[in-house]
Amino acid sequence: MTLAQALQNSPAPPEILASQTLLDLEFQGFNGEVQIGHLVAHCDLEPEIRAIFAEILAARFPIFQMTPVVVFGWSDEVSMAQNNCSAFNYRLKLGKPTLSHHATGRAIDINPRQNPYRRGDLILPPDATYNANALGTILEDGPVVRAFESRGWIWGGRWSRINDFHHFEKPPR
Repeated sequence: MTLAQALQNSPAPPEILASQTLLDLEFQGFNGEVQIGHLVAHCDLEPEIRAIFAEILAARFPIFQMTPVVVFGWSDEVSMAQNNCSAFNYRLKLGKPTLSHHATGRAIDINPRQNPYRRGDLILPPDATYNANALGTILEDGPVVRAFESRGWIWGGRWSRINDFHHFEKPPR
């Protein structure tokens, strides 16, 4: 997949599209084999993201799949339901009129089915379960959180009003 293909039909403005890059990243799949995934993210974050995913791979933390959201018709719901690890997706924050950090490629979601978004009774993706013993679950003292937080990323699993266990973001300085 090329960057142009990975950004095809995105509703993002040209200046945001111009700031994105396509990263080919190795990850350990749920089957235990090393695979190559594709992640679209802000170009300024490329070195950090490469280092983070190298650290996650070295820790043998499994990721289900890693495919640009264009493959899912730019639907966050479909991408999450397919347990997809993703970054860039020009969209609003859930239930808010402001852009998500995904809209600028400054957020990454990992294994949403094992690490759901929870706010009250709302669980996304539906029927997802957070189980610390399940394959691919992100733990607060685990290698995924360490890899991101050591580089100044924020983990949604630490938020007080919601838990967004699959979500990491790096606000601009």
